[in-house]
Amino acid sequence: MSRTPYMKDGKYLVGKVRAVNDLKISIEESVELIGGFAKVINEGDTVTIKPNLNTADPCPACSDSEFIRALGEAIYDAGASKLKITDSSTMMATTSDVAQKAGISAIADDLDAELVFLDEHPWVKTKFPRGKYLKSGSIGAPLKDRGKLVLAPCLKTHFLARFTASMKLFVGWIRHRERIRMHTRKLEEKIADLASFFEPDLIVMDARRCFVTGGPSSGDVEEPGLILASGDMVSIDVTGVRILQSFGAKNKLNMNVWDLPQIRHAVDLEVGAKSDDEILVVESE
Repeated sequence: MSRTPYMKDGKYLVGKVRAVNDLKISIEESVELIGGFAKVINEGDTVTIKPNLNTADPCPACSDSEFIRALGEAIYDAGASKLKITDSSTMMATTSDVAQKAGISAIADDLDAELVFLDEHPWVKTKFPRGKYLKSGSIGAPLKDRGKLVLAPCLKTHFLARFTASMKLFVGWIRHRERIRMHTRKLEEKIADLASFFEPDLIVMDARRCFVTGGPSSGDVEEPGLILASGDMVSIDVTGVRILQSFGAKNKLNMNVWDLPQIRHAVDLEVGAKSDDEILVVESE
């Protein structure tokens, strides 16, 4: 069972709100539904935000810069004194170029946040103790000093991994050539292996616009208009996948969510929730 304070009566909490024009208000409301930022962020903390900067294609392919701005402001309001935005793009691009084109560099300047591009730093071989198919890998050296960790995934389908949500986000933190090897066999299970190494303090998911076919960089778009928050990757990914499934598009999600290889393997690894009985979705009135 993952260690998170965002629980009630033995259930992992997932906050679910309909986004309004003021993104900061919506983000804060989603987190407040599960207990608030104060559960994990203390005065003076360093906080790392993990966005989706695989490419600079428009959201949901890439993180919306205004979503990252609003999330950063909410984290500062919660007491953090230092903010980092850390990622590594696809090997076909440099992360600095992607961040510039996506507007993340400008947002980082506005937030006085440190941009950390892992492709500009050494990679450190690291064991993933719970991994079955991916037992070790090279992760960016700056991640050793990341402070508190807040994931900011987009929600979308993925043509190989079926879906991208919180667990898939960590593929951006592993060395490029190892990502290629990940994709050759048991990709979905390896995603869970990699995610099992990290323990995010909070996940705030942008589910306002989602690919329901294709992905990760293009596809048919639907607009659920939602923001989700949780302390558990499995719970928020299960909730997110069900949102994608609700549109009935032709994709690779036409099965029980608990049978999806990413989710099934995460359950085997005890990453978080193991069934619907362990998840409580809390929605705003």
